[in-house]
Amino acid sequence: MKIAAIQMRSGADPSANMAALEPLLAEATQAGARYVLTPEVTMAFGENRAGLAAVASPFEDDPQLARVGELARHHGIHIHIGSLAVPLDDGRFANRSVLFGPDGQIAAQYDKIHLFDATIAGLNAYRESDTYRGGETAVTAPVGDFTLGMAICYDMRFPKLFNALANAGASLMAVPAAFTVPTGQAHWHVLLRARAIETGSYVIAAAQGGQHANGRATYGHSIIIDPWGRVVGELDHDQPGVLVAEITPELVADARGRIPALANEKTFATPAALPR
Repeated sequence: MKIAAIQMRSGADPSANMAALEPLLAEATQAGARYVLTPEVTMAFGENRAGLAAVASPFEDDPQLARVGELARHHGIHIHIGSLAVPLDDGRFANRSVLFGPDGQIAAQYDKIHLFDATIAGLNAYRESDTYRGGETAVTAPVGDFTLGMAICYDMRFPKLFNALANAGASLMAVPAAFTVPTGQAHWHVLLRARAIETGSYVIAAAQGGQHANGRATYGHSIIIDPWGRVVGELDHDQPGVLVAEITPELVADARGRIPALANEKTFATPAALPR
């Protein structure tokens, strides 16, 4: 099966972002992709909660999602919107990933569990929890001969989530992202390759890239990695583009047979905390 990662440079206007996405989706489908992943915050990369509140639509009535459903049905493929901001009743948002099936209907959705609350040297502090409310449930869904495991950006730093997805049958891990440049340069490749190796799964990571209107700069470098940790394909830049690769279930079975880490995993007692 051919899969595709779409790299974008989303701004705050959902209509403009959808207009930028459509030709990239067309390029991916023309290349034969049957599953297409877009980045985190595909539909609106807002500066803060107020900025998102000005543009975010209710989930059930979101016009961009309706259009994506039409495109999935027209092309007969899975289209996975890496994430969009969904208004919640407490004034915050869910950072929600949405998978459309070839029938144009929503096949699965996942709310980002791990929120990025951190201070990066030389940059402003990031407090996603001020704007977003974290999800609580891991999600898998069938995609062709694969089972998809859904994650978003910062989730990639938490291997327990990926082990749980793999133990639930996932063989293709989706990691839409909007990684900062410093952390991308340091950790993007090694973390994603580690998640592939640990679980014996394909990893597809579709990224935001470049300087955004809200002042953020993102790393780009969308990538597809095989279950042995080898890079199948990568965009070596931060410009919008499409990355296509072919994947096979047999390679998942081969990697897991050679290194049966999932089967060998044990539970264990944890040490008591030492007194401070």
